[in-house]
Amino acid sequence: MLTLTIRDLQKNFGSLRALDRVSLEVQGNSIVGLIGPNGSGKTTLFNVVSGFYEKDGGEIYFKGERIDGLRPDQIVKKGLSRTFQVCKAPEKLTVLENMMLAAKSQIGEDPFSALFRRPRVSMLEKANLDRAMDLLEVLQLVDLRNEYAGDLSGGQKKLLSLGRAFMLDPDLILLDEPTAGVNLTLATQLLKVIRELQKKEGKTFFIIEHSMKVISDICDKVLVLNFGKIMAEGTPEEIRKDEQVLKAYLSGA
Repeated sequence: MLTLTIRDLQKNFGSLRALDRVSLEVQGNSIVGLIGPNGSGKTTLFNVVSGFYEKDGGEIYFKGERIDGLRPDQIVKKGLSRTFQVCKAPEKLTVLENMMLAAKSQIGEDPFSALFRRPRVSMLEKANLDRAMDLLEVLQLVDLRNEYAGDLSGGQKKLLSLGRAFMLDPDLILLDEPTAGVNLTLATQLLKVIRELQKKEGKTFFIIEHSMKVISDICDKVLVLNFGKIMAEGTPEEIRKDEQVLKAYLSGA
């Protein structure tokens, strides 16, 4: 089943065409990589898909429903979540508080529910806490649950971002360079967690990466973006051998 379908997507910044009629598909329950030289339009693509930038043309479908034109919060409620290159978790909240803040079901914030539906509120809060603790265990952050997010290392913040995304229980997660600036040990841990969660929960991942090794280790399919256009797609092995891709990286990386 197709989770994400993009048709002829365009995005301009003045006279610069950052996305030039991009079309692609992401199958459900898979891990798809997006690579390309610096400035090729990768993060711009994610910003348009997630509603942070308005498109200038084309269509975006999520689970068969058009989502272009929706706000980011509306897109999240449809089941599409994302992380950013820089962790946006509130630094003055603890790791566990960050996880609970990101939980999908928060009916306790409604004054009526808080006053008259206390048993249900308590039940959902317990479910959210159990979910948060389970994810922190998988992320190997459970021992840091009472630490402030601002005190975490760069790699630990990336893991927390992934955990916060999963608290929303999305069907598709966009990861923007999840291993950038992360030491090898934590990067390996992060990739293991992504694959484990994908298998365990049947989630779909669309990942921007610069490292071909990361892509090769984890992705089922790889798309290559260059000058705002999809120039190649295939298995990691096929992409590694593609001469056009190699030339693009040598000239634009």
